[in-house]
Amino acid sequence: MDHKAKIDEDIAVAVYRFPTPQPEADGTFEWDWTNAVVVRVGAGGQFGLGWTYSSPATAEVISTHLAGVLSSRSPLDTADCWAAMHRACRNIGTKGVAAHALSAVDIALWDLKARLLEVPLAQLFGRVRTEVPVYGSGGFVSLDDRGLAEQVNLWHAAGCRAMKIKIGEDHGSRVACDLARVDRLRELAGADVQLMVDANGGYLPGQARRVGAELDERGVVWFEEPVTSDDRVGLATVRDAVRCDVAAGEYAYDVYDAAALLDAVDCLQLDATRCGGYTGFLRGAAVAASRGLDVSGHCAPALSAPVAAAIPNLRHVEWFVDHVRLEPLLVQGVPEVKNGALQIREDEAGHGMSISANAADYRIK
Repeated sequence: MDHKAKIDEDIAVAVYRFPTPQPEADGTFEWDWTNAVVVRVGAGGQFGLGWTYSSPATAEVISTHLAGVLSSRSPLDTADCWAAMHRACRNIGTKGVAAHALSAVDIALWDLKARLLEVPLAQLFGRVRTEVPVYGSGGFVSLDDRGLAEQVNLWHAAGCRAMKIKIGEDHGSRVACDLARVDRLRELAGADVQLMVDANGGYLPGQARRVGAELDERGVVWFEEPVTSDDRVGLATVRDAVRCDVAAGEYAYDVYDAAALLDAVDCLQLDATRCGGYTGFLRGAAVAASRGLDVSGHCAPALSAPVAAAIPNLRHVEWFVDHVRLEPLLVQGVPEVKNGALQIREDEAGHGMSISANAADYRIK
């Protein structure tokens, strides 16, 4: 490769919208589509691809605030590029949509770097495993019994040995329904599957402790966001009161957010499309390791696979039904899941994915 190659001025951004099969809901939010904001960065005749699941406004942040500071920088200097983008967002705020934008570009830059060096991305990171364990995730509160059974069948077919559903329905006001759905999941999943739940911050701390006691009786091993992740004292209170692991971190945008959660969770979640891309994921995992904690990849399984393969303290990655459905529509080269694990691709440089020809049908910007 040309070690003097510089990042091209023309950084392409596009927005795609993928409708859900039906309206979906967790305990505190409802949706019927998912946006993917995609960025393509070039240098030395190669291109890197990254994306985030976010507002279309993210594309404007990339075009207006990030693209200009990358022009003429070396695509090999990913840390320098990350720092420059972070500085560029100072006056608009470095969290939220700005963090989503930075994450998408950082992922594209790492993909570009690996392609220029002609190595698989997991190898560039320093692989510690050739497959990444996943758990089945979905189980929306809006699903009827048939819909839940269909998702469980999908997870069984993929070999998932852990499965997660949503609880906290209607902001935690329907606890009896929540627990009945956990019981139904056990019936559908079978005795050998680990049960996980996600309340999406739907409960108050006292209520979450009481629900947690019921979950412990049912053998649930994972209680995600029992209270809002903004309430770190509440998270710690629940964690100290239950046997199941308390998890949070999907809204951690940087290492400071990650570090602030370490005294409140048993497992730290990191989302590569939000936490600062692959650079942020690696840093967050190191922060967790300094306290003896595992990390779990939140959503975006295809993008998470290469970096997750390089994390010694990784527990698993979320095989989220919405993203499992849309990723093959957006890109080709999605890693395969066998026996409950993402298979790390070693046959192509970078992460091995490129925009699908079918994606044009979903482009809105």
